[in-house]
Amino acid sequence: MAESQVLELTVCIVIFKPDRPTVLRTLQSLRKAVVSLPPLLVKLTIVDNSPGASDHAWLYAASGDLPCEVIAGQGNVGFGQANNLVLGHTGKYHLVLNPDVEMEPDAIEQALSFMRHHEECGLITPQAFNPDGSKQYLCKRYPTLFDLLLRGFAPRWLKSRFHKRLDRYEMHDQPANSIAWDPPIVSGCFMFFRGDVYTKLKGFDPRYLLYFEDFDISLRTAEVARIAYVPTVRIVHEGGRAADKGLWHIWQFVRSAGIFFTQHTMKVF
Repeated sequence: MAESQVLELTVCIVIFKPDRPTVLRTLQSLRKAVVSLPPLLVKLTIVDNSPGASDHAWLYAASGDLPCEVIAGQGNVGFGQANNLVLGHTGKYHLVLNPDVEMEPDAIEQALSFMRHHEECGLITPQAFNPDGSKQYLCKRYPTLFDLLLRGFAPRWLKSRFHKRLDRYEMHDQPANSIAWDPPIVSGCFMFFRGDVYTKLKGFDPRYLLYFEDFDISLRTAEVARIAYVPTVRIVHEGGRAADKGLWHIWQFVRSAGIFFTQHTMKVF
């Protein structure tokens, strides 16, 4: 029997020059979330996009008794293409997980339960919090170019003048503790897919090196299945704005925005 038929859950984490304490917290939370479940056939794949040879012994040690494979040596092929390296080996359910996410111990249990009771659901997005406990908004309405520039690069005083617009874009009107169906766009930091949906989509579009690959796959998912915001699936996500990370990240943001609006409808304002 093929591995993709045997595995109940597969998890893929992509790292690049990782901050070890952050990744270790993510792996610890993943192990806790899996160990609380009835026995499942689970596999973790960590794709290391870092340049050159790296020591991966610490990753295997941190994964403990969770079956783990590290893929390395391909260089920085980008977030989407790195995640696509597991295509053909995904389980019945597949989690795309950022290395800066800590989940509640029952997060995976809650996600599995929801998927099993809602066959129409192909992708779950969780309720997320910043490390300081404040709410993080992973669901978005379809963006305009103005929204993206304002949210990503505007100074705080300018954002405050458009806070109602930004709140609408980030779907602040969505009740935090109620299930919400069909948000147009969800974040790539924690995407809990039904495995056959992820396979049907052929994963992420590899043209996106960084940024907007989650926008694109959200829109494509909605064409074949439903997306659900499930607040009982809870995570803490460190995150970060492109403008705070230097010129290379700003360029990747602009480049990916160009690809996105070439593929999908462009709205300026």
